Amino acid sequence: MDAVQDEAAGKRARGLDRAFEILDFLRQKRQALKPNEIAAQIGAPRSSVYELVNLLLSNGILEFTGGEGRVYLGRKLYFLGAAYENHFDFTRECEAALEQLADETRETAQFCMLDGNKYTVVRMREGARPFRISTDIGQSVPIPWTASGRLLVAHLSDQDILNFIPPQDFRLPGGEWLEPQTFIAEVRQAEREGLFTFNSIVDSFTHCFAVPVRVEEGHAAATLCLVTPRDDGIANRGRYLDCLKKAAAGLEHAPARPRRG
Repeated sequence: MDAVQDEAAGKRARGLDRAFEILDFLRQKRQALKPNEIAAQIGAPRSSVYELVNLLLSNGILEFTGGEGRVYLGRKLYFLGAAYENHFDFTRECEAALEQLADETRETAQFCMLDGNKYTVVRMREGARPFRISTDIGQSVPIPWTASGRLLVAHLSDQDILNFIPPQDFRLPGGEWLEPQTFIAEVRQAEREGLFTFNSIVDSFTHCFAVPVRVEEGHAAATLCLVTPRDDGIANRGRYLDCLKKAAAGLEHAPARPRRG
């Protein structure tokens, strides 16, 4: 009897893992897909994907959109996310820090974290520039492509960093290969200095600044960043870093506590 119960529990756990895999895949693709397309691209049996998609549809976690049976993330997820944000003061503190950074510097300010073994922008405030510098919130980006990535993995050993980052992520957007040991040297530099800045790898006209937002254990749980036109960033380096460090220190003293009321 115990063996049967264990097998049933294991099957439910695998189904739950697969459901989260489907949701995360759709988030990364950012487009509606047919269940058979999802199954093919995540390498899952079509029968189990169809079963899970129907379950998620019935609960409002997925919705039909785009015709021909395509599905995408449902509005129920929005309500769940809104409930999470409403429960914690930290999100409000984060928004205030980004607004202050954007006002002080006129540059685009971002709050960034790891999502699995990728980097993502969680919050952003655009600066008062005549042209737009921004990143899609929630988009997964290889860690070595980013200034923040050097800080977010700095608590890991060299070997753990190599084990954590997929080897293909050291291939940069332009096709160049970033030597892993060069990346690790930059991680250790960022760890010593408590910051990292560089000319963006993703484009040819911006300069990126990142400082850590540390948790009690001392490692960077997140980063605050500025994305600036290259010449302006270099000219204002000291002032921009001072603004970032001040904002990060404020967030470190604003724990993710539940809101009252």
